[in-house]
Amino acid sequence: MQVQAPGAVVMIRPHHFRSNPETAADNAFQTLGAGDVAEAARAEFDRAVAALRGAGVTVHDFDDRGTETPDSVFPNNWFSTHAGGHVALYPMHVASRRRERRWDVIELLKAQYRVQDVIDYSGLEQDNLALEGTGAMVLDHIGRVAYVARSHRADPVLLERFCTHFNFEPLVFDAADKSGRPVYHTNVLMAIGTHCALVGLPMITDPARREMVRARLAETGRDVISLSEAQIGAFAGNAIELSGREGRVMALSARALKALDPEQVARIKAGARLLPLEIPTIETAGGSVRCMIAGLHLARRTPA
Repeated sequence: MQVQAPGAVVMIRPHHFRSNPETAADNAFQTLGAGDVAEAARAEFDRAVAALRGAGVTVHDFDDRGTETPDSVFPNNWFSTHAGGHVALYPMHVASRRRERRWDVIELLKAQYRVQDVIDYSGLEQDNLALEGTGAMVLDHIGRVAYVARSHRADPVLLERFCTHFNFEPLVFDAADKSGRPVYHTNVLMAIGTHCALVGLPMITDPARREMVRARLAETGRDVISLSEAQIGAFAGNAIELSGREGRVMALSARALKALDPEQVARIKAGARLLPLEIPTIETAGGSVRCMIAGLHLARRTPA
């Protein structure tokens, strides 16, 4: 099992995909308007699952059972998994996203993977605290650093608690677009693979902090690829490295791949095969490929 690049993932098939006014308030990437787009989103999801399985990635897909969970296609926010058999459940910022948590996903993990414990932070929603999983945090599983763009979706006290429990060092920074609007989730700004890291460095507002992020990624031997704000807007930072049948793949959207220049593409290909997925409808909700995928950093159970 690759430390940074999981070979198995959980994904949630959307059946009631639509605009979510609760999350639109602070998600500048969301462009979804009125209209019935649920069928198109579901078709994009199924094609993405087929492409991932075709590359040799194990996909555990679940159908969204609720009618009041328009963002359920983005499960990486409400749970994460960690080497040693650890699972974390997270408190979400808005009410509709809190309904996405489901125990059948956790029960599948327990049945098919070695799960030692489940640490549940979700009760802190009652105190209006949020830490939205691997959306709010981009985790370097090799260097043990949790990179976090400061926002109300990443409470600093909860972040410290998570880092203490899971042995990560928090590295917090401010990131914003040209209009000064903060980046709502860190995983639209950066993606960390084994060989390279994609980072919207110009959007990190403090120059000293920007250099610290670059240096910390580089000291693990990674090629740090700086992305422009336009490339971040095309979701080039919302990628995830996975382990497939023939080695590592970098999964990202077709739109994201088109935004990268030839040199950047070549640098990514030096460590992983590119796997573009066509998800234009899903991206209008303000998330892309990384948001759709909850990686499983767990050891498989040996069948009896």
